[in-house]
Amino acid sequence: MFQIGKTIVSEDIIAKEFVCNLSACKGACCIEGEAGAPVTPAEVSILKDIYPKVKPFLRAEGIAAIESQGTHITSPLDELETPLVNGKECAYVTFTETGTASCGIEDAYNAGEIEFRKPISCHLYPVRVQDYSEFAAVNYHRWPICDDACVLGQELKVPVYKFVKDALIRKFGAPWYAALEKVAEENR
Repeated sequence: MFQIGKTIVSEDIIAKEFVCNLSACKGACCIEGEAGAPVTPAEVSILKDIYPKVKPFLRAEGIAAIESQGTHITSPLDELETPLVNGKECAYVTFTETGTASCGIEDAYNAGEIEFRKPISCHLYPVRVQDYSEFAAVNYHRWPICDDACVLGQELKVPVYKFVKDALIRKFGAPWYAALEKVAEENR
């Protein structure tokens, strides 16, 4: 672990390699698991505001889940999350012609309909950030459904922090990322 500003960063962020391999996993991270994607309080407001523009990009099942549960839910552990369709995939999931999961929010963003790309937790994955009162912990989340992404990352020699560069800058800012790059270079 090392510290950058008010973050404590796992060395796995710079040591492990990762590149999403959607052709292998078909976007399983949006389908598997026991909960929706974590969202921040600020993102709750954004999801409510953008829903009318995102709705045309969603599947009927996702629309039904959102309209019955809301654009977000509060879990039994009091955490904010995206709703699920029948306790399974994220309500914002869409599927390509080949059956690969996509994100309706990101589809609307890519079409120029909204300025919000997707929840930061999704953009950062496989990095997870846990906020505490005095600092934020920045960790690499290892999930067996992403084994193919680890293999591809190793083949391409892309460390986790480089794979999620844009998301880390979005979350922490360019100066923070530059400090991370410096630490990575010093630890090669």
